[in-house]
Amino acid sequence: MIRVLLADDEEMVRRGLRTILEAGGGFTVVAEAADGRAAVAQAAWGNPDIALVDIRMPVRDGLGATEDLLALPRPPRVVVLTAFDADDHVRQALRRGACGFLLKDTPPREILAALRAVAAGHAVLSPPVTSLLIEDYRAGAARSAGPSSDLQAELDGLSSRERDVLALIAEGATNAEIAGRLFLGESTVKAYVSRVLAKLGVGNRVRAALLAQGLVPPPER
Repeated sequence: MIRVLLADDEEMVRRGLRTILEAGGGFTVVAEAADGRAAVAQAAWGNPDIALVDIRMPVRDGLGATEDLLALPRPPRVVVLTAFDADDHVRQALRRGACGFLLKDTPPREILAALRAVAAGHAVLSPPVTSLLIEDYRAGAARSAGPSSDLQAELDGLSSRERDVLALIAEGATNAEIAGRLFLGESTVKAYVSRVLAKLGVGNRVRAALLAQGLVPPPER
């Protein structure tokens, strides 16, 4: 069972999420919280695998709670769930360590699939959020003559096929979708993804996508 903490100041939202998770199978809600500080306290004793956290909460908002949750001795993987898709919220959530960003209008089936992916070690973004980041990157690229020398050096270290895989990661494609588009087996794609993450020095697909899109600087070596 995947253990989940729900943090949202609206009881009806928490109740709806609990219903979705319990009906979906394979999940158990171990704790709920109405503010960020309470979420951290609940996580400290409940040991959730995933914390599903709203951004706008009293006492301690979801962005601050994300940092606090990840500082716990046994940190959960944090997925931000919010009604707001402002690009600044997205950037801040990811910079503070969130491994997923979902909008509250995400269909229940997609929420379940996203949380299963996160529990398996992947990172997830709602399609509208991915589109937002890509458009933001394109706007920035239009103001720039090209990728920075540091970023270009990172990309030059990838093979041609690894760059193909990275480009699809940047579009938000799953391993299965990458396999279909590149005519590869999923196990082969997983191996390519692992090599891409290792070569870029990033810990998850979201960071790799943002790096490819020029939204974050290359990691220091």
